[in-house]
Amino acid sequence: MDIQRCVGGVVFDAEGRLLLIRRRQEPSAGLWSLPGGRVERGESDPEAVVRELREETGLTVRPISRVGLVTRGRYEIHDYTCTVEGGRLRPGDDADDARWVTSAELAELDETGLLAAGLTEVLATWNVLPRC
Repeated sequence: MDIQRCVGGVVFDAEGRLLLIRRRQEPSAGLWSLPGGRVERGESDPEAVVRELREETGLTVRPISRVGLVTRGRYEIHDYTCTVEGGRLRPGDDADDARWVTSAELAELDETGLLAAGLTEVLATWNVLPRC
């Protein structure tokens, strides 16, 4: 199996809400997840995070540090904490929706099966759940 390196962004707004997108395509089509995608040839992880988040959310971000790694099938996803530097939140590219969620909204998405499998547990392990 050919492993595909991917990146994701863990981003919070000023109120401590977490940025999620609803995926338009597989894997996890129709489910809410962290924004991100494939690292292109010759691209660094930070460059890929900036590009993917701009494409999927309309936001310009600055990656801070790698928070963790998740493997989903052939995708090896390196997730980075990021801060927003500009832009306006709007879905694009592989996202058919984008929004900021509170801890209660994250729990509701998880309980109703609308959140990517295992996302809440991974975020809890990394200590990056919404702060409100």
